[in-house]
Amino acid sequence: MEEKKRKLFCELGPLAYEISLFKEAIKKDIEDKIIHKYKIAKKRSKENLEYIWKGEAKILHRKLLGVDMQLQKNKAQNLKIAGAKIDGIIIYPEEVFSLWNLVGKTSKKKGYLEGLTVSDSKLGKGLGGGLCQLGNLIHYLVLHTDLEVIEKHHHSDALFPDEKRRVPFGTGTSIAYKRLDYKFKNTSEYPVQLRIWQDEIMLYGELRSTVPIDYKYKLIEEGNYYSKENGIFYRNSKVYRIKYDKKTNEELKKELILDNHSRVMYDYSLIPKDQIREDKCY
Repeated sequence: MEEKKRKLFCELGPLAYEISLFKEAIKKDIEDKIIHKYKIAKKRSKENLEYIWKGEAKILHRKLLGVDMQLQKNKAQNLKIAGAKIDGIIIYPEEVFSLWNLVGKTSKKKGYLEGLTVSDSKLGKGLGGGLCQLGNLIHYLVLHTDLEVIEKHHHSDALFPDEKRRVPFGTGTSIAYKRLDYKFKNTSEYPVQLRIWQDEIMLYGELRSTVPIDYKYKLIEEGNYYSKENGIFYRNSKVYRIKYDKKTNEELKKELILDNHSRVMYDYSLIPKDQIREDKCY
């Protein structure tokens, strides 16, 4: 007889799940405040710092294969609530931005709705789902500066086809209260500010400061292909971050930031045939 898999404590019921979340939150706070001794940014201002270091906009409602569009609509509501908690935050030199320390735990009482979630590479739905898009936007802004990312959790699998992808694959971030956070440190000499807002169509973000920067960054993806290994498809590519001098456009630095080898979780028939390399060793 096959032995039944023992359930984790968090799987025993709603109360056990809440207790587990509380325990993880306490553990994370101890790590941040006592072990790492992070100085978490808390001050916010609705007055814009003068110079935009980087701005970006992301579409709110994407049509994703097999995903109920109502979850995308709910996501927009969740992003509006969470974004308002972050908008205007000023991160002073040596301070650390922490997404969950600003947003807090999502709850129905706060107005959060069920949105799309990803857990163990499986799609699902949950209260406050869809906030990964907020983490993705902030990380994209930070990647275009010299600020230091100190906590980021990589999406390990390819969950959707590449149709209409605007940014290199794999540059997003996974978040889950409070265990998986997104943090960056202001390693510059100047305060930086995040502005977050949205309309009916787009989610917007800006990273601002009191001085302009004399450089710019570009993200590029190279060597994209799909490999078939023991009957399983993987999406492969390398993502580079290139730094340029703003005035001369001279390339200052090129660094590899991602070496993707991600299992394809969607219908294999949607993989472009001309990008497949089968049954080889990589």
